[in-house]
Formats: sequence, structure tokens, C-alpha cells
Amino acid sequence: ELQQKVEETEVLKMELQMLETERVRLSLVEEKLMDVLQLLQQLRDLNISKRALGKILLSTLESCRDPQPGKAQLFEVLDTLQQELAACELLHKQPVEQAQSPRSLSNPLVISC
Repeated sequence: ELQQKVEETEVLKMELQMLETERVRLSLVEEKLMDVLQLLQQLRDLNISKRALGKILLSTLESCRDPQPGKAQLFEVLDTLQQELAACELLHKQPVEQAQSPRSLSNPLVISC
């Protein structure tokens, strides 16, 4: 009976460790998601075009098509999306240029590759 209790305790310790690992992973995903949402909010405030935002998203998905070994795919996509959004030119322009950017982004004659 004592041996059975010891085994049950070991199983419970392993389950607790797995739960703690999952909690940490979810916390990291939540943090990365908050970063992405904050960048999206900033870009929305700068009137980024839907086309430009779509290109960023498609670029992210394309670069994460083949998951990296040992890296959670969800976290990899969020991380890549955060990097792509942070690299967006609109976030790095001067305020004078920002006032002009909505006009240039919404011009239907502008085609970007």
C-alpha cells in the first residue's frame, strides 16, 4: 500500500509539472498575442490599408508554412507576425509623413508588389 501511494505521488508530481509547463507556455503565447494586438492597434491608428495588412499576414503565414522542429507552431506564427508588424514602415515614419500616409495608402492607382 505504501508503494502504491509513492507511485501515485510520483504520477501527481509529473502531472503537476506538466501543468506548470503548459501554464508557462500559455503565458508566453498570451504575452506574444498582446504584443501583436498592440501593434495592430497602432497600425489601425495610422490608417494602414487592408491590402498592406493582408500582405503582412500572408507573408507571415508563408514563412511559417513548414514548422520549425521543437518550436510550437502557434507561437512561431505569433512571433513571426509580431516581427513583421513591428518592421512595418508606417510605425517608423516621422509624424509629418504619417499625416500623408493614409492618402498614399488608399490610392487605388498605387500597385505594390
